[in-house]
Amino acid sequence: MEPEDIIDMLRESNQPVPVPLELPDEDVLVEVEEQILLPIPRDMRTYLLEASDVVYGTLEPVTAADPYSHTYLPEVAAVAWSEGVPRYLVPLCEDNGNYYCVEPEGEVILWRDGELTEETWPSIWHWIHDVWLES
Repeated sequence: MEPEDIIDMLRESNQPVPVPLELPDEDVLVEVEEQILLPIPRDMRTYLLEASDVVYGTLEPVTAADPYSHTYLPEVAAVAWSEGVPRYLVPLCEDNGNYYCVEPEGEVILWRDGELTEETWPSIWHWIHDVWLES
């Protein structure tokens, strides 16, 4: 599953919205990392830079360009961690109080009902393909 292919699939699925999302640049991601006190895993960084402006379906993955957005990564992370998501995980997407999170090496894991589950995806690209695009 190549990142470029998944990004192309996302672009094709993108839904028009009244106020389009913006993509962050590297400087913005550095600021986000300073706020969350964690490095953003490599694939997640690529997603944020290249495809986090896509709007599709009911799931709303985190974004990094607009600090006032309800999907702004530092805000989503603060809420997730306050609810018990382990501090080493970077939230990718909140879904009805559950969180899809990215581990430091890039695997995506579902945190549900106060605990980590056995549900994992090898990479953010697998998660986008299997979960987000299927939602």
